[in-house]
Amino acid sequence: MSNPIRVVQYGVGPIGQSCLRTILSKQPHLKLVGAIDIDPDKVGKDVATILGQTPETGVLISADADEVLSSTNPDVVVHTTSSFLDRMSDQLIQCARAGVNVVSSTEELSFPYHRHPGIAEDIDRAAKEGGVSILGTGVNPGYAMDALAIMATGVCNEVSAIEVHREVDAGLRRLPLQMKVGASLSRDAFEEKKATGMFGHIGLVESVRMVAKAMNWPVDRVDETLDCVISPKRVETPFLTVEEGKVAGIHHYAKAWIGETPVISLDLKMFVGAEDPRDAVLVKGDPPVDLVVRNGIFGDTATVATLINGIPQVIAAPAGLVTVADLPIPRAFGTRAG
Repeated sequence: MSNPIRVVQYGVGPIGQSCLRTILSKQPHLKLVGAIDIDPDKVGKDVATILGQTPETGVLISADADEVLSSTNPDVVVHTTSSFLDRMSDQLIQCARAGVNVVSSTEELSFPYHRHPGIAEDIDRAAKEGGVSILGTGVNPGYAMDALAIMATGVCNEVSAIEVHREVDAGLRRLPLQMKVGASLSRDAFEEKKATGMFGHIGLVESVRMVAKAMNWPVDRVDETLDCVISPKRVETPFLTVEEGKVAGIHHYAKAWIGETPVISLDLKMFVGAEDPRDAVLVKGDPPVDLVVRNGIFGDTATVATLINGIPQVIAAPAGLVTVADLPIPRAFGTRAG
C-alpha cells in the first residue's frame, strides 16, 4: 500500500462527486490519481472544474478505464456507477484484473451470493487471481440495517430475533433519491415503476441475507413487500412538490423465516415529510439490545463516509469478494481530533 493511498474515482455522478470532495479533503492520507466517467460533458475536464473548485487538481476525467488503471498505479478504486450488479460487474472484474482493490456503492454487491451467485463467483475468482479485494458498502445496505444490527449482537449470549426499523425523510435528501422512491408520482405510476423490479430501495434482501449469514441462521425463506406511502398533505422540497394524495415515497419490508418463526425483520420507510426519522435496532436476546439513532443517519453524507472509510479495510482484507460482515468493525478514517 502506498503512503499516501493512491485512489481512482470510477463514476463521477452525484455520489462520485461527493466522494471526490472527500478524497481531496483527506490529504495527506489519500491522493487522487485518476477519475473515470463516460459522460462526454465531463470527459477531459479537470476534477476541480466538475466540482466547482479551485485550484485545478491536474487529474482529468477519462472515459478510458483501462488506460487510467494501468497508468496511475492506484491502490484502490472508489466505484459509484450503478445499483445493479449485472449492469456493471465487468467494471469490477476490469479493476481486479488490473490488480486494484475496489470499494463500491453498488447495493447488490453488498451480499450478492443469492441474487447473483454466478456473478459473485466470477468477481471473487477475478479478485483472487488479481490478489485484490472487492467490497460493496454504503449506509444502507452496508451499515444501518445490517452491520449495525450484527454489531449489536456482540453483547448477547443468545439471540432469537433481530428487528431493524429505519425511517428517512426523503425531503432532506438529493433529487435522485426523491425520484428513486417515487416522490410526487400518482399511485398508478408508482405501481408501473414497481412492476419493473428496478424501482425503490435496492439492497434490503441483501441486508437480510448478510445478517442471516453472520448469525449462522439457516433461513428457509425471505418475504419482501414494497408499497407506496401516500402523502396526507402538500409537501415542498427544494426539488419537487408532493401534492396531497400523491406518492411521498416507499414502505419497503423484508422478513426472514426459519420454519414458521420470523427471525429477521427489516422495515424501511423512506418518504417526503417523514416526521419521525430514526434508525432503530432491536435484538431479542439475552440480554436484549435496543438501539435508537435519533433523527436517523443522514444517508447522503454517510454513504460517502462508508466508502472512504472502507478504503484501508479493503486494502488490508484477504483477496476476493468480501462483505462488511467479513471485515473489522467500521471506523472513521483520516479524521482530525479536536
